[in-house]
Amino acid sequence: MEQGVPKARVEAEWLLAHVLGCSRTVVLSEGSLALAAMEERQLRDLAERRGARIPLQHLLGTTVFYGLELAVNGRVLVPRPETEQLAELALEFAMGLDAPMVLDWGTGSGCLAIALAARCPKAVVYALDVSSAALEVARANAARHGLKERISFHEGDGCVEFPGTRLFDLIVANPPYIQSGHLASLTPEVRDHDPRLALDGGEDGLAFYRALAHVARGRLAGQIFLEVGDDQAEAVTELFDAGGWHVDNVAFDLNNLPRIVVASVSAP
Repeated sequence: MEQGVPKARVEAEWLLAHVLGCSRTVVLSEGSLALAAMEERQLRDLAERRGARIPLQHLLGTTVFYGLELAVNGRVLVPRPETEQLAELALEFAMGLDAPMVLDWGTGSGCLAIALAARCPKAVVYALDVSSAALEVARANAARHGLKERISFHEGDGCVEFPGTRLFDLIVANPPYIQSGHLASLTPEVRDHDPRLALDGGEDGLAFYRALAHVARGRLAGQIFLEVGDDQAEAVTELFDAGGWHVDNVAFDLNNLPRIVVASVSAP
């Protein structure tokens, strides 16, 4: 299975737990487990597929984001730990508002919209994506957590317009930010299995931030929270400054990299 797979032993434990229908904790506590012939075949097949660099989350069918189990597949980006920090900061802001209007721009799996709706019951949440395939996954994930009626899903190009006509108090976005020329150098799990639509940020990786700086300006009454690439915080800050915004904060991730840009519309 290893074949360049990071943390191959840990991932093998997850696969074994999946086959047995138990938690990884049980696998670790048992020490040795007897498998039926069918289970052995299933585990071998999963290990071979993981060795071929199919993402672990795709093999398991789910991932956990902000304590919530979500279905993921090749139609959506597998949520990253950095995006949990985006959810946490956005939630902290939303909890200070009375019935905040929230937009999850480019919702993908629905992870941000679902986390915000689940943790902030008073929020009115909209989720926007250009991909109908992604929205199908997001709707199913919302239903999984009993939030189907709490989130309004919309298919459309968020670079052109937002749903409805009201101002949003909070916009959260994890736009595609990989430079087009760098896509080929990504890990096989990302390059070959995450949708290109969720990765390709244009020639300089900033295409969607430019669009958001323009389109969101007339639809925001509060703050926008943006996840950015490892080395993009300064460029995104300058871009929003030039677009008439005020950058309120740049938050660092667990690796001490500037990861989240928070901005509000400057007064005219």
